[in-house]
Amino acid sequence: MILIVVAATKYPGGSLVDKNADGFHWSKNFISNLFAETAINGKENKGRIWAVIGMAFHSIGYGVFFINMSTKLSQSKWARSLRFIGFANLLFIFLIATPLHDLGTISIVLTLAGLFTITIFILNTKLHLLKFCSVICLLTYYVFFMFYGLGYLEWTAIMQKVYVLSSLLLVIGLEYFSKKEDFINMRPYK
Repeated sequence: MILIVVAATKYPGGSLVDKNADGFHWSKNFISNLFAETAINGKENKGRIWAVIGMAFHSIGYGVFFINMSTKLSQSKWARSLRFIGFANLLFIFLIATPLHDLGTISIVLTLAGLFTITIFILNTKLHLLKFCSVICLLTYYVFFMFYGLGYLEWTAIMQKVYVLSSLLLVIGLEYFSKKEDFINMRPYK
C-alpha cells in the first residue's frame, strides 16, 4: 500500500472528470491509472514503477494469504479451492499492472470467492467482530460491482479504494485471529 501511495504522489494528472487535472485524485482516479506509462493528461507517469512494484507485493501477499488460510480449514475441498485461489491470484492480481489489465480483473472475482468461502467458515466461530468485518468487506465488493454495472464511474472509483482497504484490514484481522484456538480447523457454518 505504501508503494501505491508513493506512485499516487508521483502521478502527473488527469482523471475521469478532468483530463487536465493535476495529480492523482483518490475519488476520481482508478488505481489502474497508476500503471500506465503515460498519464491521462498525456505526461510521462513517473509513479508507474512504484505502482508496479506495489502491485507485485500485493499479488504475493494475497496469494500467500489464501494459501495460508487453506491450511486452517477442516474440509479438504474448501482448502483446495482456497489454495487454487491463492496460486491463481499470484498471477492474476499482478496482471492488473500490465497491458493485460482486463484479464487481471479476474483476480477481483477470485478474491471475492475466497473471502466468501472464509466468511462461511468464520460465521461458525465465536469471533463476532471478525464475522461483522467479513460481511462488511463482502458488501463493499458488491456495492463496487453495483456502481460499476450501473455506470457510476466516479462512485466506482471511490468504492475501489473502500473495498481494497476493507479487504486489507480483513486480511490483517484474519491473520491475527487465525492463531486463536477456535479458528483452527474451522468448519463451515451450519
